[in-house]
Amino acid sequence: MGLALMLRCAAAQAFGFDDVAERARALAAKPYQPSSQALPAELKNLDYDGARDIRFKPARALWREDKLPFEVMFFHLGHYQTEGVRIHEIKDGNDQPIPYRTEDFDYGKNKLSPKKWGDLGFAGFRVHYPLNNNGYKDELVVFQGASYFRVLGAGQHYGLSARGLAIDTVGGKGEEFPRFTEFWIERPAADAKSLTVYALLDSKSVSGAYRFVVQPGSETVVDVKARIFLRNPVATLGLAPLTSMYLFGENQPQIGDFRPEVHDSDGLMVNSSSGEWIWRPLMNPKGIFTTSFGLPGVKGFGLMQRDRRFASYEDVEARYDKRPSTWIEPVGDWGPGRVELMQLHTPDETHDNIVAYWVPAKQPAPGQPLDFAYKLHQQGDDPQQRPPGAWAVQTRTGYSYAKLAANEVQYIVDFEGPSLKALPAGAEVKAQLSTNANGQITEANAYPNPATGGWRMTVRAKQLRPGQPLELRGFLQHDNNVLTETWSLVLPPQ
Repeated sequence: MGLALMLRCAAAQAFGFDDVAERARALAAKPYQPSSQALPAELKNLDYDGARDIRFKPARALWREDKLPFEVMFFHLGHYQTEGVRIHEIKDGNDQPIPYRTEDFDYGKNKLSPKKWGDLGFAGFRVHYPLNNNGYKDELVVFQGASYFRVLGAGQHYGLSARGLAIDTVGGKGEEFPRFTEFWIERPAADAKSLTVYALLDSKSVSGAYRFVVQPGSETVVDVKARIFLRNPVATLGLAPLTSMYLFGENQPQIGDFRPEVHDSDGLMVNSSSGEWIWRPLMNPKGIFTTSFGLPGVKGFGLMQRDRRFASYEDVEARYDKRPSTWIEPVGDWGPGRVELMQLHTPDETHDNIVAYWVPAKQPAPGQPLDFAYKLHQQGDDPQQRPPGAWAVQTRTGYSYAKLAANEVQYIVDFEGPSLKALPAGAEVKAQLSTNANGQITEANAYPNPATGGWRMTVRAKQLRPGQPLELRGFLQHDNNVLTETWSLVLPPQ
């Protein structure tokens, strides 16, 4: 056999996405079998601090001795993390299980009996890479809990999370959380600039295969490829879900907190296949509040942290000004559907209360594959994905010298961007405002903001029936040219 033929045969036999997809297909053809693993009582009964006191020993990181650009460390089961995952290394195309070993962990002050546990598996893993400088390997990506994963770009702090899939977040009998039950991590080359991870997803209603190619940088990009199989139809099938936190901000201030704003994300940005860009400021509602944008197709959507100024947060520990934005860019045509935004009430900043995802207009039949792919962009101070004209940089609420009437609201929206800077002196700019049937626009204005070089839009509106939502939409226009994205705010029932 010639060398070229041997290499082709080896490549054909190398473990990859199709192997995981075949496992997912086989799982979906059978009734769901939940994990039967029983976690030792002493681990299950650990409190939060006890679980945190179990740490992986950095000296035992995967690939550290080989001095590869990426390293992997593992999380221990305990407290909230009660279901183990199996993790494998793909080396030279072959699948090799990574065993759980008690000697790889420091159990801190806990009084435990690890030698009695056997092979528990792991709670998840984290990948390290010299993201900010060559002298230290920072955390780059974490996979832990259900199908959650978090990613960092250079200079960023952890904030919002991504997920593999969202099931029945809205409209079902309660949300179902599929989880990654098994991972395969491809051993990188000595000069690798990316890392490939495969994952098997499973739950009562769905099974699936995922491939993540993580490319670190100032804007870390994750190429995601997925193939899922439904066991049975679901009420809501959410692709590329993002989960974040919004407590309060400029459009919903909180009296008594010294910080002006507290949130991981301040808005949902959507780019329709029609070319329209939409911005919806987030809020912390009194209950559950779900809205959506029905679209003929989607070029992208994301939960964004547009406000990058430290003075907007004044929090030297949480550093909300360093929390990343996440932009989902579909690869190929996802067809018609809707971007759905679910907002829940949170009493504090420790609970995520924002979820956004894409719902395709048509679900696959049970057992039939749904293939989709996208790029996840983890953006920082200089995002590459944003409207080409101008965009809203802040949304403020409240009255100034003229007090508001009963059930009347006022919003002040500042726009900035190249389309506004290019306007000639004295250009006539109009604020184009509209509302739903439950609203009445009482005042709308647009005028230059000399402090920023942008333009300011003000709108006053009445919520005719306080028990129903009020939707406001607005943009700036010069002659027949739309200058800005569409600002879209929905005020919940009062």
